[in-house]
Amino acid sequence: MFSIEQLLRRLECMPMLKLLVPFAAGILLAERFTLPLWFTAGAFVLCGVVALLLRAAPALVGMLCAAGFGTAQLHERPVAVPRGVATLWEIVVEEAPADRGRHTVADARVRLWRDPASGRWHAVRERVRLYADSALHLSGGERLVCRATLRDFRGGAESYRRLMHRRGYAGTMWAGRQNLLEELPPQAPGIHLRAVASLGRLPLSDDASAVVRAMTAGDRSGITPELREAYSRSGFSHLLAVSGLHTGIVFALVNLLLGWLPLLRRGHLLRNVAVVAAVWCFVAAAGFPPSAVRAAVMCTLLQTALASASEYVAMNALAAAAFGMLLWNPAWIGDISFSLSFLAVAGILVWGVPLCRRLRGRNRVVRLVGEAYLIGLAATLATAPLVAHTFSLVPLVGVLVNPVAILLATVVVFGGALWLLLPAAWLAPVVAFPVGAAAEGINFLARRVAAMPRGAVETTLGEGWTAALYAAYVLLTLLAWSYKPKKRLFLSR
Repeated sequence: MFSIEQLLRRLECMPMLKLLVPFAAGILLAERFTLPLWFTAGAFVLCGVVALLLRAAPALVGMLCAAGFGTAQLHERPVAVPRGVATLWEIVVEEAPADRGRHTVADARVRLWRDPASGRWHAVRERVRLYADSALHLSGGERLVCRATLRDFRGGAESYRRLMHRRGYAGTMWAGRQNLLEELPPQAPGIHLRAVASLGRLPLSDDASAVVRAMTAGDRSGITPELREAYSRSGFSHLLAVSGLHTGIVFALVNLLLGWLPLLRRGHLLRNVAVVAAVWCFVAAAGFPPSAVRAAVMCTLLQTALASASEYVAMNALAAAAFGMLLWNPAWIGDISFSLSFLAVAGILVWGVPLCRRLRGRNRVVRLVGEAYLIGLAATLATAPLVAHTFSLVPLVGVLVNPVAILLATVVVFGGALWLLLPAAWLAPVVAFPVGAAAEGINFLARRVAAMPRGAVETTLGEGWTAALYAAYVLLTLLAWSYKPKKRLFLSR
């Protein structure tokens, strides 16, 4: 039977989820409408006063919506560098360039630009997508002085251009032999570049090394177009981007390896600190991608709850992580990796975990395989509408082999993280053998699944259909949360 009281009790355990929904709605409204900041601030204060005095829920919703709207407005800032002007630039290559055939592509940051009218140099920190001649052998951390023109993103869908602007890119820039003036000494590499360089020293094949660097340090520069297409059609693309899956692997394995620490005096405190530190070090090595940051926040909340013996509600922690990240950067709400990560985790928590609890059977191996399939199915169904809307592709066979790929990815991530922790030369062959074999196994699966004629369905969902499917998904979830099983009374004879 369905009960409103049951639904309300469930929602009371997730206060951050109730705060997140109107806050995120306000951010989305700010993308479509423009209001004076004084009006937004006034609406926030007025709704807050009414909610405080009358304890009116609609006023609280209005206050949170105004807070999201105002947060999005306050984070908007004009681009500090001129577009369409040929001038001198000093840029820093932030990662190893990815080979695209006739040219290479890398993320770069503008440090200085020269005003052609006054001749003055201006210091900025604008992010750009750098396209370079393949004859230039660029590397991460390299500093260049070139004469170039910053241009807005051209070609592709409008959604792609909006996505790049949300991620903080000011535009695109071309660098070649003809406009390169000087190559300056590189800056000291950060944690991310040092991690990429360390993983590159493992004795692996080119494809295996590229996959290990992508899964462990978030560096996809070595992924060839053929391998990228295979991962996309097989539904394994999520494995190439450091996300909640990879962070969760590190979190679970470090907890498992340090399970003996509570036997020591104050050992449980040491384990909690070590686990949280390991998770954030892993995210730092990957360059702090939004999906991994979200997962690290969730893991920190979970470890804190375990340390304090408090009740941990996973959906509430997920909503708290989303609220904090959107408060820090509202533009992440339109980032496809951020959205897919949250939808996948929410699908697992809402449908995957409850279905796994209903599995019965004495064979533990069979039950674990079934749970893996249910988790993968829940994540796939939760993200399928957005994937079809964005990429016009829905993998089918990949759902069946995804648990095997995740198992192999566990070996890759843990082995790569272990190597980053202990990069001793004598340990390289020991780490390279299992890590390389697992990476080659994932590549083999991706290519075989991608080669199947019915392995994926190519279809594009419009915004209306996508919104309708997610509205139906939310309604079905609310109905499931409101379900209250009937009590059964068994009479003894």
